[in-house]
Amino acid sequence: QVPLVESGGGLVQAGGSLRLSCAPSERTFSANVWGWFRQAPGKDREFVASITQSGGTTYYADSVKGRFTISRDNPKNMVYLQMNSLIPEDTADYYCAAHSRGLIVTTESKYWGQGTQVTVSS
Repeated sequence: QVPLVESGGGLVQAGGSLRLSCAPSERTFSANVWGWFRQAPGKDREFVASITQSGGTTYYADSVKGRFTISRDNPKNMVYLQMNSLIPEDTADYYCAAHSRGLIVTTESKYWGQGTQVTVSS
């Protein structure tokens, strides 16, 4: 069973918007911090955004501040990444991550999804 399942990726023109969704599984019952990473072809995986279980604390990479918004729907136990004003440099595979402690996800986080592809055309 994959711990996290992403959806919502696709092809969009520059300036457009997409909303990514992350659905957890029973394996992630202990997680209390959630977030997103992305990996472009030939590049390292990089942090995008993170949110605590309560939604009270969020972090963003400088490259997405003001354009992306991370949120949680606790009754549905879902995590979202609203991406606005997309630029070609946002093209990457986007991965949902979760961990059972801390205030921010890292590359060492325990739970990962398989990724969803986002392509922004110029």
